[in-house]
Amino acid sequence: MKSFSSIQQLLATLSREQKLLSEMFEKRKVLSFNYDYALEVVEFDADKIAALVDYSVIRQNGNNLELDDVFLQFFEQVMEVNEEINVSYINEHILSIKQNIIYYLQENVETRKYAYLRQVKHALRKIGVIAMRNVVDLNRNIDNTFKNEPNYKIKKTKLEHLDVKRHDIYMLIERTDILVSGEEEQTFYKVAADEELNRIIVLLKLQLNECRHNLIDIQKQIIEYLNRIKHQSGVIEKLRQIKYLKDQFELGSKTNIRELLLHNTALVFEPNPVYPLNISLDQLQADNDALDVIRKVAKRFRTSVKATQPLAANISDEYLETLVQEEIQINLDEVKSSFLAGGNNLFDFICGYDFGREVSFDECVTIYCQMISQFDTLFKITDAYNTRQDVEFAMVYPK
Repeated sequence: MKSFSSIQQLLATLSREQKLLSEMFEKRKVLSFNYDYALEVVEFDADKIAALVDYSVIRQNGNNLELDDVFLQFFEQVMEVNEEINVSYINEHILSIKQNIIYYLQENVETRKYAYLRQVKHALRKIGVIAMRNVVDLNRNIDNTFKNEPNYKIKKTKLEHLDVKRHDIYMLIERTDILVSGEEEQTFYKVAADEELNRIIVLLKLQLNECRHNLIDIQKQIIEYLNRIKHQSGVIEKLRQIKYLKDQFELGSKTNIRELLLHNTALVFEPNPVYPLNISLDQLQADNDALDVIRKVAKRFRTSVKATQPLAANISDEYLETLVQEEIQINLDEVKSSFLAGGNNLFDFICGYDFGREVSFDECVTIYCQMISQFDTLFKITDAYNTRQDVEFAMVYPK
C-alpha cells in the first residue's frame, strides 16, 4: 500500500476524484457499492480506482468498494453526520491535559514550557467541541432509534445503551469541570496566568453548562420513550393473546369482551354516517367526465337498463349546399413587371392599372407603399413630391 508524501498530493487526489468519493459517502450505509457503477462514475478509467485503492482511500472486496474507515470517520466528523458516540476522546484529552500540566511544572526552559501550555489549550478546546458534538449525536441517535427501529426489544436495548452513554458523557463533563475550576491543579493556573488560557476556560465552561442542560432534556426524553415502548409492547402482547383466543374460538368464553363492548360507547364502534349528495343535472350535462363516472357506477351495480342514444333530426339541405366565393388577388410581381416596362410614375401607374376589379384610392395607396417596400432596388425614388386627395407621395420611376 502506498502513502501520501505531502498534503498537496492528498488534497489533489481527493479533489480529482471528488465525484466518486461523494457518491460513496452518500451511499456509505448501503451494504455494497458496485465496482461497475464506480467505473461508470470515473468515466471507465480503472486507473483512478486503482490509485485510490493503492493509497488506502477506498477498499475493494471482490466486486464491491467502500471508503476506508479513516477517511469515512474524517468525512463524518467534518460534516457533523457521525452517529457514533465515543466518550473515550474526552477521557484521553483529560489525561493529556494532566500529563502536560505535570511536564509544564517540571520544565525550566521557557520555550518548552510554552509548548506544553499550547498542548493544554489545544486539548481544552477539543474537549468543548467533542462534548457538544457527542450531545448532538446522542440526541439524534435517540430520535432515530425510537422512530425507525421496528423491533421493540432491540429498540429498548438501544435506548438503555444510549442512556449509559449519556451518563458517561455527564461524568466526563463533571471531571472536566473539576479540572478547569482549579481545584486539582491550583499551582498550574497560578503559574501559567495566561490570558488566552483564561478565555478558553471561560468558553469551555459555557459549553459544558449547555451540555448539562441538554443532557437533562435527553434524560427526560429517554424516560418518556422507554415508557412508551413499555406501553406499546404491553398493548401488542394483549393483542397477540386476543388474536390467539380468537383463532381458537375461545375469545367469548375466556374473556368478558362481549360485556365490555356492550358498555363501550366509543365513536369507533358507531356506524359511519352516509350523506347522499345528488349531482345537479346541469353539471352532468356540462361535465365531460360525468359520462365515464356514470358508466363505472352502472357497471358496478350491473344494471340491466341499457342507455339508448336518441336519434338526431335530419340535416337540412341548406347546410349541404356548396357555396363558392371568389376573390381576386393582386399579384404585385405582375404589377412590378408592367411598371418597369413603362415610363410613368408609380402612383399614377397604379391608379390607372387594370387589376381586374375595382380598386379604391386607399387600396392604391397601400399597393404603392407595398411596391416601394418590396422592390425599392428596382425603382428610382426622386426628391420630387406630388399630392392627390390630400395624400403626398414621392415621384418614383423605373430605373
